[in-house]
Amino acid sequence: MKKTFFNILYTLFLIFLLSCQTVSEKIEDTTSKEQKELSKWLNKSEEALKSHYGQPDKVEFLKSRNRNYVYVTEKYKIKCVRKFEVNPKNMVVGFSSKNCF
Repeated sequence: MKKTFFNILYTLFLIFLLSCQTVSEKIEDTTSKEQKELSKWLNKSEEALKSHYGQPDKVEFLKSRNRNYVYVTEKYKIKCVRKFEVNPKNMVVGFSSKNCF
C-alpha cells in the first residue's frame, strides 16, 4: 500500500515538472516571435509606426534627444507594454516589450 502511494506521488510530481517545462517553452517561443515581429520596425519611419499602431499612449523624452513611443494593450487583465525608441531623424532605432503574449 505504501509503495503504491509513493509511486502515484512520484508520477504526479513528474507530470508537474514536465508541465512547467512546457509552459516555459511556450513563453520562450512567444517571446521570440514578439522580438522577431518588433525587430521588423528597426530603421522604419515614425509615420509607418504610427500608421500601424496608431498614436502612442505615452511619449517619453530621453536625455539623448530620442523619444520612446509607448503602446499599452491589455489581454486577460495582463498589460502588454511595447516601447519604440525614435531618434531625432524620426526613425525607429530600438524597441522593448513586456508581458506581450
